[in-house]
Amino acid sequence: MARTIALLTNPTSGKGRGQRTAAIALPRLTEAGFEVQELVGRDGDEALDLARKAVADEVENLVVVGGDGMVHIAVQALAGTPTNLGIIPAGTGNDVARYVGVPRTDPQLAADVVVGSRVRTIDLARAGGTYFVTVLASGFDSKVNERANTMAWPRGQMRYNLATLAELRVFEPLPYILELDGEVQTLDAMLVAVGNGESFGGGLRITHGASLEDGLLDVVIIRPMSKAKLVRTYPKLFSGKHVGMPEYEHHRVRSVTVAAPGISAYADGERIGALPLTIEAVPRALRVLVP
Repeated sequence: MARTIALLTNPTSGKGRGQRTAAIALPRLTEAGFEVQELVGRDGDEALDLARKAVADEVENLVVVGGDGMVHIAVQALAGTPTNLGIIPAGTGNDVARYVGVPRTDPQLAADVVVGSRVRTIDLARAGGTYFVTVLASGFDSKVNERANTMAWPRGQMRYNLATLAELRVFEPLPYILELDGEVQTLDAMLVAVGNGESFGGGLRITHGASLEDGLLDVVIIRPMSKAKLVRTYPKLFSGKHVGMPEYEHHRVRSVTVAAPGISAYADGERIGALPLTIEAVPRALRVLVP
């Protein structure tokens, strides 16, 4: 009996790159003997319906072609199930693929990871009933994400860079109330990031050092700083060198509640909802195909 793959594509991902990427990856999968069900989600709701049906039909692997947004959709259906997640990257940030070592620029090599069928079980985080893999942004970072999502140009990391510079002109520190494993803190901060993984936005390692397998969330607080210093700090996020700044604060917890006025939280690049939100770690909740 042939092993089964549901290949779920976002045709508009990367301005049509999703459809082109799927066409490159598909022959590798069929040549390896998989029975491939080609699914196309015209929007997020349809993609989620298709993902849920694939899981209900007990396909062995749900392989998404797209970026972190498509992974996010698939995870809502996959969390806690025996169906494996495969990733053929075709998005802007592709942080989840970066986490697990899936090639981000060669669809055939990414398809070879699926063919190899090596499974790694990782943690998820859950906020307000929504699962996420990467980082929940709530502050300056979520404002940047919100602005970047409205920009049609440019593509890739440069979009986040320009959105960051634009947001800097108007942003002020925010008053937060945090509850970290039951301990309440009231503080002002530029941002509070809650990481299941260590990066978002195409490699910004805000929660540097976060593990996908420790059953914990990494909560990073960036205390108030001048806009000039924030600009100087931004490049350090790609290497994790921001962890040495005096404004940096790091906690590892099983759950955290984040409250701040007028802020919407984003995770996996998708809007999760307005604060306050309670985020909790969900250990060993997702099976991912890795090299």
